[in-house]
Amino acid sequence: MRRFHISDPGFEAGFNAFVEERRDTPRDVDAIVADVLAAVRAEGLGALLRFAREFDKVEIDETNIRVSEAEIEAGFAACAPEVREAIAFAAARIRAYHERQRPADQWFKDEAGVELGWRWTALEAVGVYVPGGRAAYPSTVLMNTVPAAAAGVPRIAMVTPPGRLQPAVLAAAKVAGVTEIWRVGGAQAVAALAYGAGPIAPVDKIVGPGNAFVTAAKRRVYGAVGIDALAGPSEIVVVADSANDPQWIAADLLSQAEHDPAAQSILITDDEAFAAKVEAAVQEQLGQLATGEDAAASWRDHGAVVIAPREASARLVDLIAPEHVELAVEDPDALAAQIRHAGAIFLGRHTPEAVGDYVAGSNHVLPTSRAARFSSGLSLYDFLKRTSIVKCDPGAFAVLGPHTVALAEAEGLPAHARSAAIRLGRSRSS
Repeated sequence: MRRFHISDPGFEAGFNAFVEERRDTPRDVDAIVADVLAAVRAEGLGALLRFAREFDKVEIDETNIRVSEAEIEAGFAACAPEVREAIAFAAARIRAYHERQRPADQWFKDEAGVELGWRWTALEAVGVYVPGGRAAYPSTVLMNTVPAAAAGVPRIAMVTPPGRLQPAVLAAAKVAGVTEIWRVGGAQAVAALAYGAGPIAPVDKIVGPGNAFVTAAKRRVYGAVGIDALAGPSEIVVVADSANDPQWIAADLLSQAEHDPAAQSILITDDEAFAAKVEAAVQEQLGQLATGEDAAASWRDHGAVVIAPREASARLVDLIAPEHVELAVEDPDALAAQIRHAGAIFLGRHTPEAVGDYVAGSNHVLPTSRAARFSSGLSLYDFLKRTSIVKCDPGAFAVLGPHTVALAEAEGLPAHARSAAIRLGRSRSS
């Protein structure tokens, strides 16, 4: 963990270098991923079954690669009642939040008499990658599939590495509206969704987090299909004053550190004594966490405490452009209004980031690695596409046509010019 004081000489250079450090583990995976994608594209189902044996050490075949409805129902029934209730509660809130994002179609006639508009339609098929490594993630299922279902996507195909499917994951899939689940993970799952493989039909867009192989595969198939984003390790910035309980703030910092040794947690405070109390609380709580080993590595290697006056905190947050920022201060709304770059902002002392991960209703799939400077979190819009519509009658075309001809000729495109000129009764032979 590093400490920065804004008044120290060289603060700007040192802190900028810290912010720009790469936290994803560099791995030479692209060549492996390219081979996997090519094999699935060429061999289809056979490649999926072979990679399940080679990478996942699991034997599957064409009879059980798809999770049956009976298995889904059994998983739902095996899920603890309080977890089922929490899943239903979260799903309802996520759906309500995302349904409010629905944009309206438009149709109007402008002053030239041209009728113009646009129409929104849902994607036909979406693939959702759900990791199966470190833990069971029913929240990943909900955050990626409930907005798709709310948008009206008719086919939602979920892929997850073969092995035991956790009841909570199956319960979330049932509640969220997943239409099919396949036992396939890694780059080969991305390939199957992008190109199709045996019984797995291709989709139009792939969403959901994964490891370095999944991320590299999504990068390579982009263009054949859409993708949500190339996600990096989790991150949180907590801006806190001394009126907070240091145990609360320590827990908030560790809520992201426990995700991954490459995750990042940063405290910004104007009180050095309070910062010391939070640091002590972090060390105390690390010894109590089942995820303490990962959290400790994250805090040690990528964590930071920044001592800075309140008026500087918005500028520092914007420099970091974090996935999550908590504002545990007096008048958090005023401070939030000064922040431009953040995936999600959590206001006040009783709004920990964890509620956003699960039940607030907003989406927890957010830009990482400073991508909040130019991108947004997952939303209903990721599962919709907009089609432009134009209609000219003869009078409207008489207004647009001459300018179309002039611009086409200026660009050296005679067929474009003729297409307009011929309707104006002009001839264009060049």
